[in-house]
Amino acid sequence: MKSAFSLLLLSFSPSLFAQETLHLYAASSMTNAVNELIKHYQASHTTRVVPVFGGSSSLARQIERGAPADLFLAASDDWARYLIDKQNIGSEHVTLIAGNRVVLIQPATSSSASFDVNDRQQWQQRLAQSRLAVGNTDAVPVGIYAQQVLSSLGVWDEVRSYLAPTNNARSALALVERGEVALGMVYQTDAQSTDKVTTLTVFDDSLHDTIHYPLLRLSDKSNNQTFIDYVTSPAGKSILARYGFTTDMEHEQFAQ
Repeated sequence: MKSAFSLLLLSFSPSLFAQETLHLYAASSMTNAVNELIKHYQASHTTRVVPVFGGSSSLARQIERGAPADLFLAASDDWARYLIDKQNIGSEHVTLIAGNRVVLIQPATSSSASFDVNDRQQWQQRLAQSRLAVGNTDAVPVGIYAQQVLSSLGVWDEVRSYLAPTNNARSALALVERGEVALGMVYQTDAQSTDKVTTLTVFDDSLHDTIHYPLLRLSDKSNNQTFIDYVTSPAGKSILARYGFTTDMEHEQFAQ
């Protein structure tokens, strides 16, 4: 006769005992896409994926200080390389999964219909009584890309004193959504995620460094690669593309 404890064990699915948890630290601009990737991945795998979202620079430093991350999805090659250097990880642990664009946005309630990004006077006029929301230009990838764009356009000196720097792309977007600033520079995918802003300009890729989202494998957990394989599969790419990310990364190279 089976004991009550044995019967209790038999009443549970064996998969519960085999479940592994992965901690994924991901750039805030990937929030919506990553949440959906996790949802669909977990529907066919026993692995539980726990996301932590934030600015790439902040997350990288948390991981450096010992945060229990198994995977790190950065919004630039620089912050993936930062951890590679700090933790002596081989670049073979990096998979490029997506790309993005930088855009200029304004609140949807704004009456201005056009903007010449090459016109210094227009920048000064629009920002005279307001600010330009950007990521921190010293550390946050979207802010670094924004500074590169403004410098390439030759308007950095006119605009720099009007910046409203934030800790991540989503915070910059929120300032524009709430109408607290006249303009913002964020990722195209963030602008597409809300009807509270309108896009004035999609900046040419030549104005800034190529935007990569490298996914870095940090631990030896067996399902790390399984999750990466799903993200880079046709199903995973379809989800990323639906949120506006470019996914044709076969010819892209991680900047070592």
